[in-house]
Amino acid sequence: MSGRPRTGHRPRRPTARGTQVQGPTAGQRQDRPAGQADEVDGGPGAQRPATPATQRKAAAAGRKAKLAAARRAQSQAARRRKIGVRAAIAAGIAAAVAGLFVLYSNSTSHQGSSAYPYQVGSPGPGQAAPAFTLAASTGGKISLSAYRGKSVLLFFQEGLTCQPCWNQITDLEKHAAQLKAAGISQVVSVTGDPIGGITQKARDMGLATPVLSDPGLAVSRRYHANSYGMMGTGRDGHSFILVGPGGVIRWRADYGGAPKYIMFLPTTALLADIKAGEHPS
Repeated sequence: MSGRPRTGHRPRRPTARGTQVQGPTAGQRQDRPAGQADEVDGGPGAQRPATPATQRKAAAAGRKAKLAAARRAQSQAARRRKIGVRAAIAAGIAAAVAGLFVLYSNSTSHQGSSAYPYQVGSPGPGQAAPAFTLAASTGGKISLSAYRGKSVLLFFQEGLTCQPCWNQITDLEKHAAQLKAAGISQVVSVTGDPIGGITQKARDMGLATPVLSDPGLAVSRRYHANSYGMMGTGRDGHSFILVGPGGVIRWRADYGGAPKYIMFLPTTALLADIKAGEHPS
């Protein structure tokens, strides 16, 4: 029995260090792919395959990122639209202001007395007064040239529908002495109503001041006296123009314009404004 291996027992192979190895040899283990060996052994560089759940999470994260980017783009576009709308509104306001400036480009604003602000239209102080000849409530016709050598105060007013305008003429006549003391020889009123109506109105109120009829506002437009009333350009406002002896405008005030439409002011306030702003000629 000595020297023979026992039946059913496989002889053990010695290893390099004298240990015995059973089962697959070291060579067989080395034949496996490195990645597979790492996964089985769980070594430091092991990589586990992505599961379906992980893939779904990654896809969901991608969709969320795209949605967030789309929302940001929409928000930016909305902000740009708002900026554009605001710019358009600002441009519209600027255009409206420019239109008002053009409307009153022929005038200069003055405070006047605190209760009676006025503007100064064109032709203004230092400019020649446009000539005219109009039918008068006192009979016949009156020409501006008839007052050469004197100072005449022209009063452009709204007409028959404006009782305060006629009360203004009454107040001017009550202060005739003060007007003469200020160097004003004559007051002449101008309105766009027909001569028959204004003649009757002047008689009814006992007025001696000539009121001239300017149908169609031909003269009023040359003086731009119809640019300062509450009735638009269809009627004169409440404008005073002092024409000197040489036919040159010495002072002007358009009281009837926006924002405070004045249809009457005391003659004492008128004289104070003339004294403060008269342009000698």
